[in-house]
Amino acid sequence: MSAAEAKYAVGFVGIGKMGLPMATRIAVHGYPLHAYDASAAALKAIGAVSGVKLAASLADIARACQVVILMLPDSKVVQKVLYGEGDALAAQLQPGAIVIDMSSSNPSVTRELGPRLKQAGVDLIDAPVSGGVKRAVDGSLAIMAGGDAAVIAKVKPLFLTMGRSIIETGMLGSGHAMKALNNYVSAAGLLAACEALKVGADFGIAPDKIVAVLNASTGKNNSTENKLMQFIVSGQFNSGFSLGLMKKDINIATDLAHSLGSGTLLGEVLLKSWADAEAKLSGAADHTEIYRMLEHGAGSGRK
Repeated sequence: MSAAEAKYAVGFVGIGKMGLPMATRIAVHGYPLHAYDASAAALKAIGAVSGVKLAASLADIARACQVVILMLPDSKVVQKVLYGEGDALAAQLQPGAIVIDMSSSNPSVTRELGPRLKQAGVDLIDAPVSGGVKRAVDGSLAIMAGGDAAVIAKVKPLFLTMGRSIIETGMLGSGHAMKALNNYVSAAGLLAACEALKVGADFGIAPDKIVAVLNASTGKNNSTENKLMQFIVSGQFNSGFSLGLMKKDINIATDLAHSLGSGTLLGEVLLKSWADAEAKLSGAADHTEIYRMLEHGAGSGRK
């Protein structure tokens, strides 16, 4: 998109590991970008991108921008940014503004925030992403967009600066629900792959052979293709997505299932495994480090 076509200013709140490359892509595609983060280091990083304006406050973002993207840790932080005491977005947003929550938020909270913002003439859509830092950098993220289809259509060109697959999931909150459910499946696949890697290695099979067989066979999944060799066998454990965030998404998915009366045969076991890993390794650990739990015999059920 050329600068002439970029008719609205975009605010970006939350310049973290994912937020930085996402915001960068928006700026380089010609959108006037106003960035805000509580971290001075984060602001310095995005400030190095040509054309980006650093906002001194959330209120400045709200007053300057027609579209505001939130890329924050969870719903509690989203609520604080929108409605917290002192500097907050919602009170300063202009009627007709659009807030896009691209965080991994709780869908029930998103459904509560939507009508509240709508009373002030502001639209909310949820549009979490999947693909990790690598795909944020090259603009090939998958974006799950929930909310009013007409509002989503207005910002679809903006989404296309960050993602390749833009999937409209339905009503407000459905994007956040799908993000949690996707990570639920991803976490299950990673744990199963790690267990297979550990057992195969204990049997005496070379790790690269284990991964090669899995990827040539029916056991292939995202983790066998993109995580085992790259982050686990290599010992790097630096995928860029934390163990705590994965556990949070599993918790959202299982809570969603319970609220709907849906049974999950795997849910409680999966949640316990990741909660144990978070307790022992810390939530800040990379999510691929769950393999370390297996290396030390945790979760085996044997003395």
